Amino acid sequence: MTQQELGIFGENLAVSHIVKKGYTILQRNYKFNRKEIDIIATHNNQLVIIEVKARQTAEIGEPWMAVNRAKQKIIVQVANHYVVSKNLDVDTRFDIISIVHNSFRTKIEHIEDAFSASM
Repeated sequence: MTQQELGIFGENLAVSHIVKKGYTILQRNYKFNRKEIDIIATHNNQLVIIEVKARQTAEIGEPWMAVNRAKQKIIVQVANHYVVSKNLDVDTRFDIISIVHNSFRTKIEHIEDAFSASM
């Protein structure tokens, strides 16, 4: 499986996972200034911005660890654009869905409220 295929697989798996948990998907792959948010959803009257990280192994660390401060800052900027462009007045939460998928297993970890907009 290529990195691109793994990314698509991971995002599709993440969507299935959160839909089963009662989330409503608003948009996937929202782009602003060549930057992107993987999934925008709502859950319990909150706007939920979700970054999906999928890897074939966790040898160098869990996938969620790749969402560093720089990546978080980009996600927050794109989320701010989305909220302003849609004229929304809602509480916003930032989640990470971390996936390890290979021929031996598929592990999905949903980290709710993984980071905040005020960094």
